[in-house]
Amino acid sequence: MKPKLVEPALPLAQIESDLDALVQDGKPIRRDFGNGNRLHMDRPLPFLCVHVGSHQDAAFHIVSANASYLIAADIGLAGEVARLVARRMRDHCGAFLMLDLGELAEDRFLTEDVPYLPPFEIALACGNTTAEKAALKRFATAAAAREAKYRTPRVDELNPATRAEARLWDDLGDTACLTVRFAPIYRVPGTKRVYPELHDLVVANMVDSALQAVSTFLKASRLEPPATHRSLGRRAYIDAVVRADRAIDDVASTFDFLLAVTPINAEPAWLEFQAGVFERVPALLYRPLEFEVAVEKRKLYSISLDHLEDPLLTKLLSEKQQELDLQLSMLAARETPRFVELGRALYGGVEPSLAARARTILERVPRIAPATRQKSLGADAVAAAARDMIAGYRAAYPNFDASVEIRGDLPAGLLVSRNRLLVSRDTNLPSERLTALLSHEIGVHLLTYFNGDAQGLAIFRNGLAGYEGMQEGLAVLAEYLVGGMTAARLRLIAARVIACEVMLAGATFEETFRILQRDFGLDDRSAFNVVLRVYRGGGLAKDAIYLRGVVQILDHLKNGGSLTPFWIGKISAAHFGAIQELNARGLLRAPRLEPAFLSSDAARPRLKKAMAGIDPIDMVET
Repeated sequence: MKPKLVEPALPLAQIESDLDALVQDGKPIRRDFGNGNRLHMDRPLPFLCVHVGSHQDAAFHIVSANASYLIAADIGLAGEVARLVARRMRDHCGAFLMLDLGELAEDRFLTEDVPYLPPFEIALACGNTTAEKAALKRFATAAAAREAKYRTPRVDELNPATRAEARLWDDLGDTACLTVRFAPIYRVPGTKRVYPELHDLVVANMVDSALQAVSTFLKASRLEPPATHRSLGRRAYIDAVVRADRAIDDVASTFDFLLAVTPINAEPAWLEFQAGVFERVPALLYRPLEFEVAVEKRKLYSISLDHLEDPLLTKLLSEKQQELDLQLSMLAARETPRFVELGRALYGGVEPSLAARARTILERVPRIAPATRQKSLGADAVAAAARDMIAGYRAAYPNFDASVEIRGDLPAGLLVSRNRLLVSRDTNLPSERLTALLSHEIGVHLLTYFNGDAQGLAIFRNGLAGYEGMQEGLAVLAEYLVGGMTAARLRLIAARVIACEVMLAGATFEETFRILQRDFGLDDRSAFNVVLRVYRGGGLAKDAIYLRGVVQILDHLKNGGSLTPFWIGKISAAHFGAIQELNARGLLRAPRLEPAFLSSDAARPRLKKAMAGIDPIDMVET
């Protein structure tokens, strides 16, 4: 039975005015008109996704994830608004497609006598034009081609003679329309509960299939299709996204994970270990936490990600939420056996291929005695050089507001904490390593912080979940590009992998020290520094990411990949596709800065060599 038409509960003249402002001034529409009814268009687009009915189903979330959508409580209201939008957008864009998305009343293929994980139904219908049929075919192909984690779709024709579901296009006259109905497979049979992961998978797959259908419709209408269907997606963050991102940033800003797990007594610990003839684990001291872990966890999970209207951004923020949760759990478990296993969950183990590569480096790269090193630079000289490099970046981008602090509570070396470069008072850096180390810390870590800060969401400056491996890979590449990858440095990076491997296998602090010293030829102080890093907090597997990351970057370059996307903020290799989509949708800005070292005469031939294909061991120049 066809639903009873209800008089639209909105002034249609206001919608007309909104459409005028959208077309003439580029002003987005987000018009709520009572009872959950909403029209959202973030720019003039040749399509409108429409959902009539419940706000509690997946179809609602599919529709509201689009850049152009209408949510209506009844079909009469939907028809009135849809006709206005269709007429105006068809005139403006040259063609227009209405996508009417909803759910079937039942999952009829799921019965007690069917095989495990039966197919599920997707029913489609469209008008008689060539372009509509092309859109239907494309949607069917895209939906059917999905990698099925649970159940595979069976795409059929929606037959109004046998199905009770009302179709919007029956009331739209000559407006091109594609009707999509799918079985509610995300619901637990016989209940109102849902399978959350399956719900999100259905939403993401349907959104992508719909955009592919629109792209094909435009091509069949003899209009210029987008370079990628993803560019038809959202180009603006709604307020809910900004609020969730800000709330996650508030939690992330309450602590610096690496500072919290880094000993504050590295030099006394070395002297104690040395005095004990390297047989007794030194006492390691840590900063007291300035917050309550349980309180921050409650704040973290009070952040709702339910109404962001963007599956991709929801996924990125959810992953960051989970990463922060794991970091907080690690801080609560600091100096206990649980810390190691939580760290394994955060950073992963050491895969055999990575360990084998590290051993090859340690066996083949010559050992350099400390006495052969050139003049060393102390903390003041390093800090002065860092301020000069930062000033150069600030001249190009005034918002590069980084500071340099000399600290007495850090192990020798440098560390970036948000927009600060921290230099240990105990730093004693070989002069030939200065440019390389500053390029690592400032040209990569600080640069991506400020570029990410310019993207509009804090998650791009704080880092997407798992970003650290790619960050350190880029930073190690930077050292090579400026000619600062020494044999000693590469051996140190490889030694960290071995130390992580044996630590995760159960070796003690002093056993790992002896392995590095005896089996791989590290001098006493270098071996101690590596072991201190790996056993901080109770055992941290992070340091394997340096070698893993640079291998990933070198593979990326060899396969024709560009470095440019990695400068937009702090991202991981796993998110490269997500960054490409966000870029195609116009949600990301081009990097405000690229590293200064990329344009140097020293870097160009090395980058060309890396693009041709090299192994990390080839980065050492004799």
